[in-house]
Amino acid sequence: MRLAIIHNSIPMKASLGRKTRPLPYRVYWVAALILTLLAMLDSIYLAVMHYRIYTDIGYQSFCAISKAINCDTVSQSAYAVLAGLPVSVWGIFGYAYFLLVLLPSSKMGNGSRHIWSFLFILALAYGLFSIFLALVSTYYIRSFCILCVISYGINLWLLFHTWIVRRRFRTGSLAASFRQSLSFLRNNRRWTWGAMLPFFVIIGLTMAFFPSYWKLQGTRELDEITKGINLDGDPWIGATEPRLEIIEFADYQCFQCRKMHFYLRQLIAQHPGKIRLIHRHYPMDDKVNPVVKEPFHVGSGAMAMLAIHAGLKGKFWEMNDVLYELGGRAERIDVASVASRVGLEVSEIAAELRNSDVLTKLRKDIQAGLQLGIAGTPAYLVNGKLSLGMIPSEYLSIVFE
Repeated sequence: MRLAIIHNSIPMKASLGRKTRPLPYRVYWVAALILTLLAMLDSIYLAVMHYRIYTDIGYQSFCAISKAINCDTVSQSAYAVLAGLPVSVWGIFGYAYFLLVLLPSSKMGNGSRHIWSFLFILALAYGLFSIFLALVSTYYIRSFCILCVISYGINLWLLFHTWIVRRRFRTGSLAASFRQSLSFLRNNRRWTWGAMLPFFVIIGLTMAFFPSYWKLQGTRELDEITKGINLDGDPWIGATEPRLEIIEFADYQCFQCRKMHFYLRQLIAQHPGKIRLIHRHYPMDDKVNPVVKEPFHVGSGAMAMLAIHAGLKGKFWEMNDVLYELGGRAERIDVASVASRVGLEVSEIAAELRNSDVLTKLRKDIQAGLQLGIAGTPAYLVNGKLSLGMIPSEYLSIVFE
């Protein structure tokens, strides 16, 4: 019995000492290819989403779930555009470049092995940029985009993957291996002239001709459109005898309000005899609006009072356009510059903002919104029916008849 036990234990020890066969080089290469393609698809979707948020009046992304998780909020921030292009478009170019560097290393060789040092440095740059964007979302935007978080994860995964490949195939010191990868790529003339040159030409052309659709502009000259004040003291613009009348409750720091403002102004300019827009203020500023319980859109209350003051001087729509063009940058508004553009005396503004007529008008508008149960902007009263966020297309159909 004892001999049998000893005899049976020998194969067990041998199996414990057996080395596992490493994965072939092709598996690592294909894994990197798949990760890069997934990241590129993610960036393409983000680019399309960014475009639709600014140009499609009824679009809302699938991940506009809450204040903390909202792709729309991230796309609307100033950090969504870098050097004249959306960050998502730079992402497409970045992953395309990663692919162009990866492709020459599809077969294992002494030169192609060192390309992984080049890829490691690229992945390190992508990872650091992802960390920067994550910090911006956390501390500045205070909202996260699910698809952006996915791209951050892929970037860090690519960084780990390229590090593993470098260790697995013993590429040596990073500096020496990187120099060899540059030499390998430089000597590959078909890669240099056939792939990289056209790639950089495409980037240059894109930067030169890419439309700045995120700069919402294009209101017509106000002299071309009829405007006035109704019996309730609310400013209106458009038709004197409208077929469609819209009452808006808006906030100058609200992106959707700004987007709808430019859309409605263009609609009024195209159909001046059919539609009338009446403006009422509903700043989502906790200092003036009791429905807001924490700091939010800070300064929008002051912007509303600035517009009301301009209205008392017969300059409401001029001021309205300027405030929307500023796009919610309340903390950086140069009052003197704004007053000059509108044609107001800057010396009067500080005193007039404390005018009881200005405060009474603001409170009246906010109270009207509270009575309607409005908890966010924009909100619209169309034919007596309240719509939140946008105006249903069936209401606008009368304009296009």
